[in-house]
Amino acid sequence: MMVLADGITLRIGDHVWVFGPNILLYILVAALVGAIAEAIVGSHVPFGIIGAIIAGVIGIWLMTQVIVITGISVNGQMDLYLWEVPLIRELIGATLFVALWHLITLGFRRVREYRTA
Repeated sequence: MMVLADGITLRIGDHVWVFGPNILLYILVAALVGAIAEAIVGSHVPFGIIGAIIAGVIGIWLMTQVIVITGISVNGQMDLYLWEVPLIRELIGATLFVALWHLITLGFRRVREYRTA
């Protein structure tokens, strides 16, 4: 018999944190979309996969709470959803975040050009 866990429970002292399957899937989708956004922009955010997860979560927040766009429809639905996460809006938001991160950290650097004799 196979038993599926209801989630992950962390106990540290008197504090108890429970991460259910919905949070774990949300983080998985955020990691995938963050990695795709890094590939689209051609630049990486720091901290590897953790940075991609953070970029994905900020992308979700950016496009669902800060900048609300309408008119994106796939087969009559308002957006393409995977485990209640709007994929297209998240991808747009994560790409914007990674592009802004690249512009802020690397975009203003000047490359010195040396003259050759």
